[in-house]
Amino acid sequence: MKSRLKLLGLVAAPALLAAAVPTAYAAGTAQPHSTRAVITGDVLKGLNQDATHTGGVAAGKRISVAISLTPRNDKALDTFVAKVSNPRSSSYGHYLTKHQFAARFGRTDAEIKQLKDYLHAQGLTVGTVHSGNLLVDASGTAAQLQKAFGTKLSTWKDAKSGRSFYANDTAPTLPTAIASLVSDVAGLNNRAQLHHQTLSTVTPHNGPGGGYTPAQLKGGYNVSGTYTGSGQKIALIEFDGFQQSNITAYDNYYSLGSPTPTVQKVDSGSGSLGDGQVEVELDIEVLHAIAPKANVTVFEGPNSDAGEVDTYQAIVDSGIPTTSISWGAAESQRTTSNINAVDAVFKAGAAEGLGFYATSGDDGSDDAGDGTTSVDYPASDPYVTGVGGTKLTVTSANAWSKEVAWYGGGGGKSSVFKIPSWQTAVQKSAGGGYRQVPDVSAHANPSPGVSIYSQGSWSSVGGTSAAAPEWARIRRERRARGPAHRGGADP
Repeated sequence: MKSRLKLLGLVAAPALLAAAVPTAYAAGTAQPHSTRAVITGDVLKGLNQDATHTGGVAAGKRISVAISLTPRNDKALDTFVAKVSNPRSSSYGHYLTKHQFAARFGRTDAEIKQLKDYLHAQGLTVGTVHSGNLLVDASGTAAQLQKAFGTKLSTWKDAKSGRSFYANDTAPTLPTAIASLVSDVAGLNNRAQLHHQTLSTVTPHNGPGGGYTPAQLKGGYNVSGTYTGSGQKIALIEFDGFQQSNITAYDNYYSLGSPTPTVQKVDSGSGSLGDGQVEVELDIEVLHAIAPKANVTVFEGPNSDAGEVDTYQAIVDSGIPTTSISWGAAESQRTTSNINAVDAVFKAGAAEGLGFYATSGDDGSDDAGDGTTSVDYPASDPYVTGVGGTKLTVTSANAWSKEVAWYGGGGGKSSVFKIPSWQTAVQKSAGGGYRQVPDVSAHANPSPGVSIYSQGSWSSVGGTSAAAPEWARIRRERRARGPAHRGGADP
């Protein structure tokens, strides 16, 4: 089941800011082509082959962007993460605080000011400068964005889905000194939107919706019946909303007594409820099933490139140690710079000791659904544990009986990421030098799926979206969590 949500418009840029910035960036001042540099990888490929050009974006359309900056001493950051995650290193487990990360690898305040001055001069509103000084939000009209980033925004219609979207015709450019700091400008297109990985079915089993119950899930994975997850924190990233009444009905039926999830809206949230509601309620209810007393925070953001980056950054800013991710898109459906921007947030999280568990998809080796081989991102990210699917069978006493691979579980070879050092021993011969997913797996087969209460009724839901929260909570309960980002290190 795939979800398509709408990009939210944001606020207008205030007037009378240009006078406060250096004259070199003053609004209306022409920037010779030779003084600008391209942000490479920040443009969609093949638009003319699989979409029809329908015109230009209205000059007054409000759009928000998230500007990612490259870390200072990026190679040193890679070395640090490798050491802090290596059990044989003296640095193992000595993670950085947010402030330590910013001081060591974030951009300087002077560099951030340089970027903000330029954006203000183009009439844009500068929003949040996130912790780490590596992500800056801004917004303005299409006309202002086109001028600021030296590109044109056009409207298109997807030949396959018929969906309308906008995109930048050429890669964005910035004054050379600023371009040297920037790795991505997310929000200049809204073509690729994240989908969730749920499969609904109704197959007779023990739960009221036909799927596994909390007792069966916990018993099948040998999670102690006395374990409640009390005092533990877990984050969910979501691009749709949920109704607390459905969560309450689930909790009450199984007498779980779970605390009400906390909702943190990012960039005004996801908007009204859509067909992704079942995904959000599945995620929360599976966590409640295995760890009923854990504190769950739902980070809800817009389903857009800028919303995705901002929402992951908000999770890292929160410091919550474990995140379950059930939304993604094929690597081939993303721009290179978008992947790099999200990867940079995960890398910062790894340096700070945070763990991310992402669904690997429900379409086998063809995550894009176009007849080629592709894997789902962010499961393919080296700083994320990619979670695949199995078919779990439990006994009448709710104990593990057997478990086999589920045919629909996503997986394959990344086309973007080389094998990380911690996987070379097991993957080099099979992957041709590229990272493979999934790293771990849990129950995802929709027959039987997991019994959930959503949109006012019981149903059975399967897919790797059920597996990701299962694994995230089980892994925390066993207290055996290795390096936070090293999916391949898990048994």
